[in-house]
Amino acid sequence: MISYILTRKSLFFWLIFHLALGFVSTLTPWVLIVWFYLVLLTTGLGLFRQTVGTFVPLVFLIAYATSFELLARMSGTSPFVPYELGKYLLFVLLVFGILKGYRKGYIGWLMLALLLPGAFFDLAGETTFKNIVFNLIGPINVALAVVFFRRQEMGRDAFIDTIRLMFYPLVAVLAFVILKTPDLESVEFTLGANFETSGGFGTNQVSTALGLGAFITFLFWRKKWALSGYRWLDLAVLLLFIFRGLVTFSRGGMIGAALGIILLLLLDRGERVAETVFRPVRTVLTVIPILLVIAFTFIYADRLTGGLLVQRYRGETTGTLAGRKEKTLNVMTSNRLQIFIDDMNLWKEHPIFGVGVGASRSLRDDSKGYLSHVEISRLLSEHGILGLIYTIILFFIGVRVFRRSRNINFGAILFAIFIIALFTTFHAAMRTYVSPLLFGLSLLSVNEIAYNEERREEER
Repeated sequence: MISYILTRKSLFFWLIFHLALGFVSTLTPWVLIVWFYLVLLTTGLGLFRQTVGTFVPLVFLIAYATSFELLARMSGTSPFVPYELGKYLLFVLLVFGILKGYRKGYIGWLMLALLLPGAFFDLAGETTFKNIVFNLIGPINVALAVVFFRRQEMGRDAFIDTIRLMFYPLVAVLAFVILKTPDLESVEFTLGANFETSGGFGTNQVSTALGLGAFITFLFWRKKWALSGYRWLDLAVLLLFIFRGLVTFSRGGMIGAALGIILLLLLDRGERVAETVFRPVRTVLTVIPILLVIAFTFIYADRLTGGLLVQRYRGETTGTLAGRKEKTLNVMTSNRLQIFIDDMNLWKEHPIFGVGVGASRSLRDDSKGYLSHVEISRLLSEHGILGLIYTIILFFIGVRVFRRSRNINFGAILFAIFIIALFTTFHAAMRTYVSPLLFGLSLLSVNEIAYNEERREEER
């Protein structure tokens, strides 16, 4: 089924199809359930039958199927499509790919080994198997993604199609949010995240998805790759992603998108790095119109919210504006800094092996009971020095991606993807599929070899 999506000439059709899928999912989950299993079974069975050349089709399935995680949660498909399916499906597909022989990222095995000791003890005495899986599956998927994706080559067309397949489910999320959100003029905005404007679901996760959708749409628009088939429509979708992400009042996803876009503008030299001279001034001038449109979108959203949007991004709260509360970094980060500090204190008390997987939530002082929002602090508090080594390896991999970004095709795009993945771990930990998948994709080597000559002939 995925190959059918990619070989069909009408890009506009598939955009409309996924918009409709998002709209219908607000009414009933059954259409999404049927579509999800139709794609999973038809494509998955084909992969089981293939003995060679399965890497690219498997990446297609990973990018498309796991990206339905949020829409499935929002539309209430559980238990038919399990809650948090993205993380568990990503685990299964990565293991399948590794067993197929795609395992060049050997350092990922070390990352995996570093995580295991923390699962066998619990200083809080309250951790369950479910809690262990909940906390470990994200970093385990990152380790497996390193094993599976690192040093694998992918053709230019296949890479573009992979990003496009990630885009379609995000469009469905956008449609769901638009339909489920009441008239914005009737929404009572405050200086906190707004569940009404996120379709009634978790604002942080919705903002992350909308931010990723905005980055992907900007990437296609900037590179002049076909997305919907119409440049003006691509721009309209981009502005919708940005506008809807802003009015959720959840900042993480939109800041991540902004970081990715800025890095793309600063570092991208085009697809033929060796033949292109980087001209920052020229690069900025070519995107001034779209940057102005984005700026006006922010201004419009701010006016619609009575000026509260700007105050939200400044880190203000009702208490700070009234003078009852001091505007500190902890207030500006919605208590994330306190959780981080408490995690560091736990690590200081248990530096070798930490407190065990899932135990930090029960052992913190001032932020007891809160989930970690910063994955690095959770790794340190729960895994000790082993978590520190895991983190150092991850940053080392990021440095390698950055160094390659100036010397290889698509290098700037890969580094921007890595940074979005890393930033997501600072506001949503690794509780979604986004970070593991993006970390993996950033490790690919993209070349000019077409993965399917028949597709090119058909498009002619």
